[in-house]
Amino acid sequence: MLLRGLSVLGLAIREQPRIFAVAVAGSVLFGVMVIASAFVVGAVVGDVVVPAISAGSVGLGVLALAAAALFGISVLRVVGIFGRRLGAGFMQFRLQAAYRRRVTRRYLDLPLAWHHRNATGTLLSNANSDVEAAWYPIAPLPFAVGTLVMLVGAIGSLFLTDWALALVGLAVFPALFALNVVYSRRMAPRQQRAQRLRAEVSGIAHESFDGALVVKTMGREAQETARFAERAGELRNALISVGRLRGLFDPLLETLPSLGTLAVLVVGTIRLRQEAISVAELVSVAFLFTVLAFPVRAIGWVLAELPRSVAGWDRVRRVLDASGEMPYGDVTLDAAQSRPASLTFADVHFSYEPVEAHRPGAQVLGEVGFTVPAGRTVALVGPTGAGKSTIASLAVRLVDPPRGTVTLDGVDVRSLTAASLAQTAALVAQVPFVFDDTVRANISLDRPGVDDEQVWAALRLAEADGFVAALPDGLDTMVGERGTSLSGGQRQRLTLARALAGRPRLLVLDDATSAVDPRVEATILAGLRSAGPAGPATSILVVAYRRATIALADEVIYLEQGRVVARGTHAELLATVGGYADLVTAYEQADAEGEQAGGVDPPPTGYDPVIPVDSGLEVEADR
Repeated sequence: MLLRGLSVLGLAIREQPRIFAVAVAGSVLFGVMVIASAFVVGAVVGDVVVPAISAGSVGLGVLALAAAALFGISVLRVVGIFGRRLGAGFMQFRLQAAYRRRVTRRYLDLPLAWHHRNATGTLLSNANSDVEAAWYPIAPLPFAVGTLVMLVGAIGSLFLTDWALALVGLAVFPALFALNVVYSRRMAPRQQRAQRLRAEVSGIAHESFDGALVVKTMGREAQETARFAERAGELRNALISVGRLRGLFDPLLETLPSLGTLAVLVVGTIRLRQEAISVAELVSVAFLFTVLAFPVRAIGWVLAELPRSVAGWDRVRRVLDASGEMPYGDVTLDAAQSRPASLTFADVHFSYEPVEAHRPGAQVLGEVGFTVPAGRTVALVGPTGAGKSTIASLAVRLVDPPRGTVTLDGVDVRSLTAASLAQTAALVAQVPFVFDDTVRANISLDRPGVDDEQVWAALRLAEADGFVAALPDGLDTMVGERGTSLSGGQRQRLTLARALAGRPRLLVLDDATSAVDPRVEATILAGLRSAGPAGPATSILVVAYRRATIALADEVIYLEQGRVVARGTHAELLATVGGYADLVTAYEQADAEGEQAGGVDPPPTGYDPVIPVDSGLEVEADR
């Protein structure tokens, strides 16, 4: 643990060498002044106070000299403390900020499949409390380094003063180090467990808050409270265990320097009677042990925090060392907004986990190939688990296929720059996400060139301009966390407008209008098909289940078990493919029953009671 902790501290020093040098210089200055103050105090007592008591008087010049010496040393000590604390704080906070940015950037580089394997609370803990814990020992580190220099100087001074007093120092200081090592070993597992439980408590809390609607409507308040209380109780007990151990060792660490001072006084008195040392030397050594008691604790602080630092660093490094990132290329597509893009899938296979010979069902997609011609609309239809949402994710490169290619305008999406891909293709997911911000900010996302005129144009195309205009503050209306002040259909239209505001050349709709009235949905899709003064400016790939939506498509791709079973127009498939006809008919009957029951749309296909295996996005939504 000690070696691993020192390696983490070494990494910090290598990353911030100049700031560390400033902090250590301040700490060394402080340490040297502590030693100097001990000998100045000894000289003042031995050469000023004792003669003054014997003579009954003292000269003003001698008093002024003693006061000036003490004042000068105090000023230099203050300068050392200022440099040490400023440097240590600056170094610690810079490292924490830098690694929070690194962890966050790593989150953005890693694929969705990696995020699905890690709880949100754990990821929040990695970026916050784990980073903080990793660099927590940085604050006392310069002080501890300066203290080591001070101890070397102090022991050297003791040998120059008297060998017997030096032996006392050699007995006390190693004992302090040994006690700190024992403390560190005992504290390590306790700190690691506490750090892990912090992440678990954060995860449960985040999940409960995120699922507040389910918790309230299903009457699960008591169960959620008990679940949270169980983990919170474990964290409490872990922290109490840490506190108990600290409470046991802290008094021992405080007592050893005091015992050393008593030993120095006893041995020093004997040596004084033997006339081996003077009063000034005895006072200097005793004072030195007294003032060393606090700085020596800095070494204990660093050693005590090393287990927590290693635990935090291991959790941070797990994120930084995670594999699976999807590097972008350097190809840029033509950004002309008047020309829609074409999308092609060629022999695409995909699995969210390694495919095993005895688990053929683990493969989500197999031999998928189709094309969305420029300016055309293609509908993906299939039962839950067929792979529709996975295809939508592949189209905008949220994930990469291990086999096969996905191309935009004939260019492999893996070769495109991030900016070009984002400018060319946009995905509107089946679960709309709205930020706790204004309508304007939710649609523009601070993208350059997206002004109010484009925002209103996107809202009109998404059939959302009417309800936005009726809001109290229009575009400046705050919509609340996750759009709580809006209905489901309004949130979906708002997220559709967000995608349209960027004028994508390929629009992927993953069941993105399921909460919208069928008549409004038909109007939206018809508007998308006729957008632009010279014909359609956007190619559309839509995951659909409503007959009205499917009928608007130029071609329908019918999927079953991750494979393309048939393709053609809606009428052709309805007449020739029995599975397709049964599925669409079932959807149509559900639509009719919903309207008879009060105009409520049936749930989207991704919300079956059994969590589907075709989409990591659906799993994330259900979770």
